[in-house]
Amino acid sequence: MNSRGFLTERQIQVLRLRRSGMSQEEVAALLGTTRANVSILEKRAMQNIDRALETLKQWKMIHAPVAVSIPEGTDLFALPGIIFREADTRGLKLPVNSIDILAGLKEIAPHLTRRRLIERSFDIYVTEDGEIYVEETGGSRASRSM
Repeated sequence: MNSRGFLTERQIQVLRLRRSGMSQEEVAALLGTTRANVSILEKRAMQNIDRALETLKQWKMIHAPVAVSIPEGTDLFALPGIIFREADTRGLKLPVNSIDILAGLKEIAPHLTRRRLIERSFDIYVTEDGEIYVEETGGSRASRSM
């Protein structure tokens, strides 16, 4: 790995070439390796990227100024008010509105709601930039940037 991140120089090279439109076979020929090796490099690079993104989400959730636990049975339409009250107690004006919050929850975690009710407890985090993160009580995470 390079000192700047989770990707090796070779992974970066492969991703750049693939991003430019080259096939795995073309990349392999250019780099003097096999298509299978290019495939492995690309797959591991994507795994490293996914791990880095998950780490970044965790970091943002730790630093999110709005963090609220939402119990099962809560009326879905009460959610924005709960979030805005928490933001108000912290002197924060969020760059989202009620519809953004409801649409964001429906998009990133539709399985948590049914009609107007929260079916499973979760924690919701909102960053100063309006990013919304949801962590189910069981630990599964979802996110959406507003």
